[in-house]
Amino acid sequence: MRTFMHGGAVWDVACPQRPSRVAGVSMAGFRVRDLEALRMVPHPAVTLLLEFGTGSPVLDGAAGRQQRGSLVAGPGFGSGGEARARGENIECVQVRLSPVIARAVLGVSPADLDGAAVSLGDLWGREASRIRGRLGEVPSWQGRFALTDALLARRHEAGPPVDPEVAWAWHRIVGSHGLARVDGLAAEIGWSRKRLWSRFRSQLGLPPKRAVKLVRFDHAVHRLVAGDGAARVAADTGYADQSHLHRDVVEFTGATPATVAREPFLAVDDIAWPSTGTPRPGCAAGG
Repeated sequence: MRTFMHGGAVWDVACPQRPSRVAGVSMAGFRVRDLEALRMVPHPAVTLLLEFGTGSPVLDGAAGRQQRGSLVAGPGFGSGGEARARGENIECVQVRLSPVIARAVLGVSPADLDGAAVSLGDLWGREASRIRGRLGEVPSWQGRFALTDALLARRHEAGPPVDPEVAWAWHRIVGSHGLARVDGLAAEIGWSRKRLWSRFRSQLGLPPKRAVKLVRFDHAVHRLVAGDGAARVAADTGYADQSHLHRDVVEFTGATPATVAREPFLAVDDIAWPSTGTPRPGCAAGG
């Protein structure tokens, strides 16, 4: 476990010593004594938050919506910058699910989340409270990761897969960092643009063009967090110019690129979600 410090944020962060047995699953553990109004930055994954501590995270969303405890949010959740997380004495396992496997794991399509955060209890019923209890009984982070991974693997095996063409298109979008052309994807799999648009949206929760935009944005903002200048990031990540990058960042986050580059939600990724897929020394050694 490592301590993440960023401005006034101080979090304990753990990550698994082994990759998940399910492709498309990554997770991290967080212990936060005092979380103050953390801006949720949209991400191209389905987020599954499993809390088990003495406190309870609170998510304040758009139009006064509020969620407490364990929850699920679809890809791109938080667009517009209106979603904020807060709470005291939070302990949780946060799972990022590729939209390609989310339907199998959750039991519903990400499209059914309709861009909002949903209580896990509303999806899984009593199983959600049982998971919370079991996570609280496990004394180590590695044990909690193993328990979570076993749960996800079981649900994934029993759930329905997405169309292979849809999965292929998603992986092309991610692999290109959002530079893939939707018309080109449809032509390569032999589908019409309309058919790809419909299947992709219903199975992954967002249309292909929005997926391209979200993946490109995610790549760009992590470059900004790493310290790269906005003009260079715009040129390298497929934006027409710096103004185009600025508009997308504001659309997704409600903030300027300079502000977003300082967001703890993004800065912690270097510890919690190492880009190489290999935890850094001390990230989750015990705890």
